[in-house]
Amino acid sequence: MANNDKRAIIIDTDPGQDDAVAILLALASPELEVLGLTIVAGNVPLDLTVKNALKVCELAGKTDTKVFPGATGPMGRPLVTAEHVHGETGLNGPDLPEPTMLPQDQNGVDFIIEQIRANKDRHITLCPLGPLTNIATALQKAPDIAPKIREIVMMGGGFFEGGNITPAAEFNIYVDPQAADIVFKSGIPIVMAPLDCTHKALTTKERIDALRAKGTKVCDATADLIDFFERFDEEKYGTDGGPLHDPCVTAYLIKPELFLGRMCNVEIETESELTMGMTVIDWWGVTDRKKNAMVLNQVDAQGFFNLITERVATL
Repeated sequence: MANNDKRAIIIDTDPGQDDAVAILLALASPELEVLGLTIVAGNVPLDLTVKNALKVCELAGKTDTKVFPGATGPMGRPLVTAEHVHGETGLNGPDLPEPTMLPQDQNGVDFIIEQIRANKDRHITLCPLGPLTNIATALQKAPDIAPKIREIVMMGGGFFEGGNITPAAEFNIYVDPQAADIVFKSGIPIVMAPLDCTHKALTTKERIDALRAKGTKVCDATADLIDFFERFDEEKYGTDGGPLHDPCVTAYLIKPELFLGRMCNVEIETESELTMGMTVIDWWGVTDRKKNAMVLNQVDAQGFFNLITERVATL
């Protein structure tokens, strides 16, 4: 059995520049034991998200990290992707070499189920950075795993900020609202970093310069990823820098004191095309619905970027 004082996690991801930074932060952090990466279609189709995950592991020098291909599309809808944000590869920006690592033969969903059953005394945290298809499929296929999961810490949703792919919906939830509905009804403890939190973690010029100043290959590549990714949001939101969404998940696991939030009821809209994928968050407690998620809405942005910079510099 692995080191028990580390937090065992499975990162479920659709890389994505911000996913890449979240993965690098996890691989650089001794508090976390990354059991594997399970890959989902989302920002780009599955063949590209798998390749991008392999590239990121090689960039980090962590070639023993296991990468498991998962769902090729959502549970009940056609796949929506985001090349307009992430570029045609999903990982535009740095010129990363083609990976020499190979993905595992086992499906990501089966890996999640197997690991949770095998580690029942050492509960695993699931860290979804993309659509929740793999997690929901695992819960449907193996309902017995739900009580054995320590926590789901995820990036997704929005409330006061609304959506970023439609007026009502954030991308990860919109891509597979049916999966999100299953996860939020699962009874598993959930921490969610919605747009209201991630939009406060802006990649300013000073923060990217601090990364480059470290002078390492990984820090330079991370800065290139952020430079490419932020241009879309800078134009859209008129901000200095764009939000760095997914690393909020990893940062929360390492330093939860960087974040503030409150327990709320969160329901997912799965019927209305107008508001499909909306996270209906009862922030003010106006219903008697059961609180099912810790919803983060504040982040110490400078502390967050300091953490990323100091950890990624060790790779």
